[in-house]
Amino acid sequence: MDISGNIRDIEETVGRLSRVQKILLGTDGSVTQLLESITGHPVTVKTLVQKIVPADAQTADRVAVRAGDPVNHRVVELRDAVTNDILIYAISETPVKRLSPSFRHDLLMADIPIGKIIKQHHIEARREILSARVTAATLETGCIFSLCPKEPVLSRQYQIIHKEKPLIFIEEQFPYNKFLDERRIVVNTPSRIHVSLIDMHGGLGRVDGGIGITLDEPGILLEAQQRPDIRVTGCDTATQERVSGIASEVLRQIHAGAGVSITVRSLYPAHTGLGSGSQLALATARAICELYGKSVTVTELARLAGRGGTSGIGTAAFEHGGFIIDGGHRFGPDGDKTDFRPSSASRGVRPPPVIARHNFPSEWKILLATPDLPAGANGAMEADIFRNQCPVPLIEVQALCHEVLMRMLPGIVEHDLDLFGSSINAVQHLGFKKVELGLQPPQVSGLLDVLKGAGAAGAGLSSFGPTVYAIGDTDMNAIGQAAQSFMKESGGGTMLITTARNSGAVVRVA
Repeated sequence: MDISGNIRDIEETVGRLSRVQKILLGTDGSVTQLLESITGHPVTVKTLVQKIVPADAQTADRVAVRAGDPVNHRVVELRDAVTNDILIYAISETPVKRLSPSFRHDLLMADIPIGKIIKQHHIEARREILSARVTAATLETGCIFSLCPKEPVLSRQYQIIHKEKPLIFIEEQFPYNKFLDERRIVVNTPSRIHVSLIDMHGGLGRVDGGIGITLDEPGILLEAQQRPDIRVTGCDTATQERVSGIASEVLRQIHAGAGVSITVRSLYPAHTGLGSGSQLALATARAICELYGKSVTVTELARLAGRGGTSGIGTAAFEHGGFIIDGGHRFGPDGDKTDFRPSSASRGVRPPPVIARHNFPSEWKILLATPDLPAGANGAMEADIFRNQCPVPLIEVQALCHEVLMRMLPGIVEHDLDLFGSSINAVQHLGFKKVELGLQPPQVSGLLDVLKGAGAAGAGLSSFGPTVYAIGDTDMNAIGQAAQSFMKESGGGTMLITTARNSGAVVRVA
């Protein structure tokens, strides 16, 4: 196998590998000895799974036996004996009939690295590398290495050959952000539903206010490391320019004295109603501040990134997660704001205070449906809508506040899905949410009717859309099928069933 070619392919996908990573992927010697040389500590084995099973077709091919022949299936962690850090996750398949009794005893009964077992039994063997690649973290590897969803994992497969037959097949995995030459920061953000702005009348001396639900998926995953200039990779040109602009401003404000390299690993589309812009900006600002040792609050992050000037839901989702209500801004000549503006036109306005935050019931499911429509209102168009449609009638603001206080919040606290869902439905026809929904094409209102007709407890438009959401606790697949069928007939779209996230962004030093 051309391991050099495999490594080049990996670097084209995820970025530069360190020398240690390349050695671990390409060595035909003992991985345990390499790890002990790298760490300066002994390496121990923790066995997670050990059982003799009949070989399936794939395993039989890997170890040159017949399907159904007994093989020892072993899953282990190679750990630093001093720090207990997990270094490698490995799966091996060994044909039982090819093992001597003593070798089999050590393999089955002791937590000993395979390389050391081979050495102890004086077995002449060679390693033949089959593949080296990069994959996304699975639920299992994510838990083992404490990775964020979709983080890249490096993997290689090889055979240990004895007497010209495969003695053992092994797959070894470790995170891309392990065994690095330099420090990196990994940030994983949630997304959010923006249920509604609360008070776009302003008659009581406050304005804005927001209601939101933090989502586990979709999310943003990015990595950052120091470099002399600013470099952004892993995304389209428009996102590169946006992230570069945010990074430049944050670096200037914290007096960093150098630049940053940011790799966007996972991203969801902007201007669909799920808060991509806020999460991307906050993630970029947090990564840079962590790289340069600047300890700042999320409120300060929002200021650095220019977010939170109207709704505080994106900022609160990044910090806390869960179901969130913010209290808006002081309004008037001596207030934070003197007119009606979206966040994109409210730079310099501090994020509003969070006045209520509750865990969203874990048993409730959330469906997101995004029709293939133009992006939701943003930029100058969004600013014009705020200017032309506000103030909204006071009676509708009052009715909305009544809904939130007496139905929506009790529904969350008491886990009363019908109460919460009926409140979500009512909010669509009140205040600024009525304005947002009234600007949508027929596909959006039609989709909301389909979701409710299919059994959703509640359905609504997130922000300016075009994403709509449905909330339920059973048979969400049937609701999803109804949504997909409607979108297929009306121009297409995408659908995702997810859950709420009751925690904020994950920030990790790699």
